[in-house]
Amino acid sequence: MTVLPVRLFGDPVLTQPAAQVTDFDQELRRLVRDLHDTLDDQRGAGLAAPQLGISRRVFVYHLEGIKGHLVNPTLSFPDEEEQDGPEGCLSMPGLYFDTKRRLNVVAKGYTAHGDPVQVVGSGYLARCLQHETDHLDGVLFIDRMDAQRRRAALKEILAADWAGRPAPTVKINPHDSGAGMWLRR
Repeated sequence: MTVLPVRLFGDPVLTQPAAQVTDFDQELRRLVRDLHDTLDDQRGAGLAAPQLGISRRVFVYHLEGIKGHLVNPTLSFPDEEEQDGPEGCLSMPGLYFDTKRRLNVVAKGYTAHGDPVQVVGSGYLARCLQHETDHLDGVLFIDRMDAQRRRAALKEILAADWAGRPAPTVKINPHDSGAGMWLRR
C-alpha cells in the first residue's frame, strides 16, 4: 500500500492542465493503485493524479458502492439539467461549498490497460466525474462558482489552518462579468 501526500490549494500543479497518457504500462497501473490507496486513506470520493503532483490525465473514484478509474477522460452531457449542492476537495480539506454542476454525465476514457470504458453518472457520481475531470484540466471547483460564492469560499479557504502564505491566486470563472480578473488576498 502506497499512500502519497495530497497537494493543497495554492500548489501550482493544481492549476495546470495534465498531460495526456500515451503509455498504458506498469507505471500507469502503479499510479492508479497509488491513487486508490491514497483515496482510501483520505476517505474521499475521488482523486486526480495532479493532486499527487503528477501531471497525467488519470483519476480514481470510490462512491455509492462504485470503485473505478478513468484515463484520458472526456465528458458529454445528455441534457441541460443541473444540480446545486455541497462539494468538497481533498486539496481543500474540511471545506465544502455549494457548487452548480450538470446533473447527468457520460464519461468516456480508458482503463489502465488501455481498454475503452464508459461511465454514465447522475447526481453525486456525475458531480464527482466532473470535479475530477476538472482537476485534469487545471480547474478547481471554486473556479466554477459565481462571484459571490467564490468570495465567501476564498475567505474560508484563506482562514483554514492548512492554507499557505502568501495567499494563492484564484481564477475567475470566465463566464462571470469579471472575466479575465484574478483575486488575491
